[in-house]
Amino acid sequence: MSNLVVLNTVRFIFLYLIQILFLKRLSLLDWQGFIFVNALIYPLFILMLPIRTPRMVILLTAFLMGLMVDFSYDTYGLNAACNVLTAGARPYILAWFEPREGYNVNHSPSIGHMGATWFFRYTAILMGIHIFAYYWLDAFSHVYIISILTKTFFTFIFSMFFISVIVLIFPKSAKKS
Repeated sequence: MSNLVVLNTVRFIFLYLIQILFLKRLSLLDWQGFIFVNALIYPLFILMLPIRTPRMVILLTAFLMGLMVDFSYDTYGLNAACNVLTAGARPYILAWFEPREGYNVNHSPSIGHMGATWFFRYTAILMGIHIFAYYWLDAFSHVYIISILTKTFFTFIFSMFFISVIVLIFPKSAKKS
């Protein structure tokens, strides 16, 4: 149990630091100077928590991670709201993808335990929800739906690239949990 806590604490800190120290500076700008693409990897922490983690713990850590990112990005609750939404959707997506024999509740959703196809479908759906909510709440209007969808698409591609790199570079950490 303590190994899981240490592993997830290190994962929390690692993803947070990568998000604010590296990926924050990689935001791409369009010709008008508006942020067009961000790389959002911090939700990966929530996605990779062990399956048996209590829902309240997932929601609270999602809120904490989101608030920490909000303080760094000066977004005042945007990341926290999207991260809590992602954490709330997680059990439903896990139930949707549950194998016939069920999950081993001691495992984390990872490539090592679930396979690459399963993991990337699971991650893609939850990241799609997260990123769409991020831009929808940022615009807070349906008037900008084309801009919201465009930003969602490109940020999704950019984010999934970085998530794939992280998950493939650190496969041992995923298998230990």
